[in-house]
Amino acid sequence: MPISPYVRAMRDKIGHDLLCLQSVAVLLFDDQCRLLLAQGKGSPLWMTVGGAVEPDETPANAAVRECLEETGLRAGITDIIGVFGGPDFRVTYPNGDAVSYVITAFKARLLEGDLRPDGGETAALRFFTEKEAMVLPMSALTKELVRHGYAYDGTPYFTPPD
Repeated sequence: MPISPYVRAMRDKIGHDLLCLQSVAVLLFDDQCRLLLAQGKGSPLWMTVGGAVEPDETPANAAVRECLEETGLRAGITDIIGVFGGPDFRVTYPNGDAVSYVITAFKARLLEGDLRPDGGETAALRFFTEKEAMVLPMSALTKELVRHGYAYDGTPYFTPPD
């Protein structure tokens, strides 16, 4: 997965220590209520489209940018499905980098473009029904986002305070 210049600069300073990152997930549904998912390059796992919010970038702009970069599709953001974070959204990558993600998940619709994997982060792209998606190999973090995407009823999700 390509690393942003900002994250690279932070890693140069803190090494593999825990880094809290703002991120976005784009849950783009087609007219048949199927969700677009991406298979990671070199991985059997499926994931939502999205990525890091860069400094001074709004989350909505990051969502549109990430969708276009990873899929070739221009997304129209329609709703916030939810904001996710906490212990279930902490990841330690194989190289030892520890990240705690705060993810804003957006519901989106297709505006224009031709579906194509970017070849860098995404090897395959496909629309899935809920039944198909829930049996795909994916991380627990991704499965949580996908589950909330299909269940979205117009009320954004967040974990209530303790």
